[in-house]
Amino acid sequence: MSFKNIVRELKEMTTDGIGSMSRRRGGEGKQKQWRNCTRAHVVPDLVAPECTTEGRWAHLPPELLLDIIRRVEESETSWPARTTVVYCASVCKPWRDVTKEIVKTPEECGRLTFPISLKQPGPRDSPIQCYIKRDRATSTFRLYYGLTPSEDESDKLLLAAKRIRRATSTEFLISLVADDFSRASSTYVGKLRSNFLGTKFSIYDSQPPNDEAFQANHSRSSRRFHTKQVSPRLPACNYNIATISYELNVLRTRGPRRMNCSLHYIPISSIQEGGTAPTPKSFPQENLLPSTSSSLSSSLSLPLSSPLVKEKPLPGDACNDYLVLKNKSPRWHEQLQCWCLNFKGRVTVASVKNFQLVASVGSSDNVSDAEQNKVILQFGKIGQDIFTMDYRYPISAYQAFAICLSSFDTKPACE
Repeated sequence: MSFKNIVRELKEMTTDGIGSMSRRRGGEGKQKQWRNCTRAHVVPDLVAPECTTEGRWAHLPPELLLDIIRRVEESETSWPARTTVVYCASVCKPWRDVTKEIVKTPEECGRLTFPISLKQPGPRDSPIQCYIKRDRATSTFRLYYGLTPSEDESDKLLLAAKRIRRATSTEFLISLVADDFSRASSTYVGKLRSNFLGTKFSIYDSQPPNDEAFQANHSRSSRRFHTKQVSPRLPACNYNIATISYELNVLRTRGPRRMNCSLHYIPISSIQEGGTAPTPKSFPQENLLPSTSSSLSSSLSLPLSSPLVKEKPLPGDACNDYLVLKNKSPRWHEQLQCWCLNFKGRVTVASVKNFQLVASVGSSDNVSDAEQNKVILQFGKIGQDIFTMDYRYPISAYQAFAICLSSFDTKPACE
């Protein structure tokens, strides 16, 4: 059987075999479910065990299975062709385990595959290039994977956010999909909240910054429920992972905006030689197979948050010497009579929102000049309601998107 035929049969199994099996099973227990609905007590909403199809593909020799998935991963390097890698993880548990072993993090391979890739640090050498589309009518913002918008609008959606204005603050709810921003949804990943003046923003994540922090704090008193909780699979906290501060600049008398971003869980040693940044490997209590959708955001739909989540940092896990980012100072162009930055062609329209972030370090931090001058995140305007976003190690796509969202909020004390 040729390699193309193998990939074709994988797609047929994930779209037909598993789906039809679930529909048949749903009809058989309909009467039993109706009888159970008459009961008055509430039972914990536990995650159902994995339902896999045991067929000829589940019993392939390990060496052959490893070779097949490795060839698929190496050949399909861009979206939407990389959907085939997601299909491989959807066949059965052995296929999923091998796929997760082969697929590397964005820091190692520079590619985004599963939703957890959005929480992992970007590549060290070259940035991952994305763009953001703003919809003024619905107050939504969508992050896409790619250099610029394509003509057929087939670009890969990574994250979406919706702005909600309140009496004393503004919130940006961030989701994996563009049509569901509920905190109770399985696609909710976090939020950004501002103060009244728009000078300080807090980034909240629905999961700890790394797996070790989740295990260490899973039994802490910051839980939303008591021991007998209704839905134990839902995370109990929103974790305050970063703070963004804008300097007061009434009527722009001090020039362009000045901002600092404190990353509470990324140590400054991460940008030193041999340093590493926190890298979560999976979502908390991940025990469901990825769905068969071709979307990156829906390829692994897991419960991530809940409506009444407590918002607090975890002092035992936050870094004492955490990394701080600052905006790169622009230079004044005498001929153009404006402030300028070198975006290397990625930004084409002048805007007060344009910025570049670099590490803010001192002489005692033992960070090389090359690392100090390296642009970690840049954001700028290229058209009507279209902006580019390029990020790299040590921040993730989610952190970069949240930082860029702070630039969209109204800042009475900075403008």
